[in-house]
Amino acid sequence: MKRFLTILLVLMAGCQSGSSDPTVSPSSTPTPESKEAPVLQTTDQDGQPVDLAKLYEQGPVVVYFYPKADTPGCTAQACSLRDSYQELTDKGVTVVGVSTDDAESQKAFKAKYNLPFILIPDTEKKVLEAFGVSTIAGLSTRQAFLIKDGKIVWHDASASTDKQAQDVLKQL
Repeated sequence: MKRFLTILLVLMAGCQSGSSDPTVSPSSTPTPESKEAPVLQTTDQDGQPVDLAKLYEQGPVVVYFYPKADTPGCTAQACSLRDSYQELTDKGVTVVGVSTDDAESQKAFKAKYNLPFILIPDTEKKVLEAFGVSTIAGLSTRQAFLIKDGKIVWHDASASTDKQAQDVLKQL
């Protein structure tokens, strides 16, 4: 029963997050006074070290949070970024996805949808906490951050699913 309720919450979050109207993004706000982006070290889906500070030094970074790998809304969000990956990287952007899924789930999600970017299995919720991202039933809420020069310059507190890349590109 608990598993059913968790899945139901994830599906509801996926359906409710983001707007299908690209002109509407009520919770997407530029950060008026840029604040320092969280600096921490973690590992990716393959167990390789990820140092966020080093990524920030390389150029703009999009850190996006999603509830659960391989669910409809999360897949749409990831595939939006995948489909615009070349345009994002042409602008120097590094993309990082974060959820509370374990490394095995993240690795399978990345392989199944040919995701060309880093996925962070944040089972201990250290990255979520550092960014101030809340959880529902232990799963991350859907949010996105754009970091430039080590500062958060844009935060989308209710990130879109299929329009995530477009929302980010508008901010560059």
